[in-house]
Amino acid sequence: MLILLPPSEGKTAPRSGAPLRLEDLALAEHDAVTAARRDLLARLAEASAAPDALETLGVGASLAGEVAANTSLATAPAAPGHRVFTGVLFDALDHASLSPGAKRRARDAVLVFSALFGATALADRIPAHRLSVGARLPGLPGLAAHWRPVLAPALDAVAQADGDPIVDCRSGGYAAMWKAPAERTATVDVFQLRGGEPTVVSHFAKHTRGLVARALLEAGARATGALDRAAEVVAAAGAGDVEGRRWDVELVAPSGAKPGSLRVVLPEA
Repeated sequence: MLILLPPSEGKTAPRSGAPLRLEDLALAEHDAVTAARRDLLARLAEASAAPDALETLGVGASLAGEVAANTSLATAPAAPGHRVFTGVLFDALDHASLSPGAKRRARDAVLVFSALFGATALADRIPAHRLSVGARLPGLPGLAAHWRPVLAPALDAVAQADGDPIVDCRSGGYAAMWKAPAERTATVDVFQLRGGEPTVVSHFAKHTRGLVARALLEAGARATGALDRAAEVVAAAGAGDVEGRRWDVELVAPSGAKPGSLRVVLPEA
């Protein structure tokens, strides 16, 4: 199984540790991916040192320190992504408390999409950085469009070799960076009952996707083989009163070029 996650915009900067080694990251065997990472590191450093850096990166003055740190990412301390990424989804995933088996599966099964690095494994050592997929670096198109032709050959090969279901927890520009094979992919779409009707939610969506990823990693072999098995695992996790919330899960099967959907419906608040 592959589980696709977005990054968190906020990150915890490692206080110590060896710096980034591009050759150690996932997909580094693909020269085009490593070249794109190296090029973006240089472009981001240059843009972050410019007088209009905050405007270019689309952030406010409160993040000026993080933008300044972008100028020295090649020498900054790095740490495994599961320690660097913070935020609602990664808090719910709670990598530190996963069982040993789930942690082993997480090393192989999870890819975190990144505007700077394309896609990395949870154990890949990276520095804290500030770059959203919606930012526009000088001389480049949108970052999702920039990454698509680079990631497609590498990730198509990964997906073909794996052959198991793909659970896609990405949204927005990160989902646009690579189109997973529709026939065995399900997005995780989260709704909440309001007045008896399911309504799309945002904050709870991130939290729920983290819990979905956690449940799949803990389930291991029980979640592989077919999307309906993954859906059964997700449904069982919700029925277990996780975080005080019980949910309903419906699998909408893939259709043609359209991926399937794990529709998670949270109860009334």
